[in-house]
Amino acid sequence: MTITVTDVPEKHRYEATDENGRVYGHVEYLRGTDLITFTHTEVDPAAEGKGIGGTLARAVLDQARADGVLVRPICPFIKEWIARHPDYADLVRRPR
Repeated sequence: MTITVTDVPEKHRYEATDENGRVYGHVEYLRGTDLITFTHTEVDPAAEGKGIGGTLARAVLDQARADGVLVRPICPFIKEWIARHPDYADLVRRPR
């Protein structure tokens, strides 16, 4: 199965879909000019354990880096994913 992660701005989320367009998971966000807040991640229970969450996390964080914005990971999944992948820690906005 090939998973593609796409921004769906009208829904304020990124979606992970297969080649047939089936949505297997999503990351919800709030977007500002220089900050994106990740609020919730959800993966279809039938697809859990297949790397969908990690694919989503990597894609949304890579996009934030490409866009030159910092992130605020309120979502526990994204927060933990960043903790396990310290090469993304530089994206996290630190409290002032």
